[in-house]
Amino acid sequence: MSHLLRERAPITEAGWVLLDDEARERLEPALAARKLVDFRGPRGWEHSATNLGRTESVGESPEGVEAAQRRVLPLVEMRAPFAVARAELADADRGAEDVDLAELDRAVHRIAVAENAAVFNGWAAVGISGIAEASPHDPIALGEDCERYPRHVAKAVDALRGAGIGGPYGLALGPEAHTNVLETSQHGGYPLLEHLREIVGGPLLWAPGVDGAVVMRVGGGHFLFESGEDLSIGYLDHDTEAIRLYVEESFSFRIATPEAAVALTP
Repeated sequence: MSHLLRERAPITEAGWVLLDDEARERLEPALAARKLVDFRGPRGWEHSATNLGRTESVGESPEGVEAAQRRVLPLVEMRAPFAVARAELADADRGAEDVDLAELDRAVHRIAVAENAAVFNGWAAVGISGIAEASPHDPIALGEDCERYPRHVAKAVDALRGAGIGGPYGLALGPEAHTNVLETSQHGGYPLLEHLREIVGGPLLWAPGVDGAVVMRVGGGHFLFESGEDLSIGYLDHDTEAIRLYVEESFSFRIATPEAAVALTP
């Protein structure tokens, strides 16, 4: 039996397919970070730490020997709970197309935002440094004028090239910046979104959980995301009215090349 305890839930096989498909559909557009960094895994629920390939000296060791301890980065587990009405799942088994899965949608959004925030902003409590905070480049202010965004993004790309970081580059846009880009056309009606995409030469992504934006090298071993258990739905308990579930994952994130990104502040 899996630790997710799905076998104990009063949910049919078709019900699980419905829940998994809904979660996958809602997660895909929001998981910006893992589309820009190097994703490794999933290694499985039992995988507990990432090997950093370094050691630190042990202060006290047996006489006549030298000792060093391997350094690792423990994985963090995240869980977002939600509930589904049993009546809704029963209607789904009857063929209903309008099943109410609003709580699931909110849960997967929360965990996607938390993952993005950990990767881009950092999470000191679990030893994760964020891409934006670790960058040694001076941050670039986006400002109020959206038509100046291409100039700011081009400046960030130039900074990366000046540091010896070649493309392809990607652009993660926080919700407010992304909305501004979508609503703005430059002179002649040319979509700002397409202009920015041409400048970076790579993906341009909506990234909930990010403040402002980040221009960064895509792939290349600079930013490393290691998945233990990838995003999965598990079972908690149930009563006559509802089934309580959760979305869960475990991961670590580390930065090999801090200079491979430039933060654009709001």
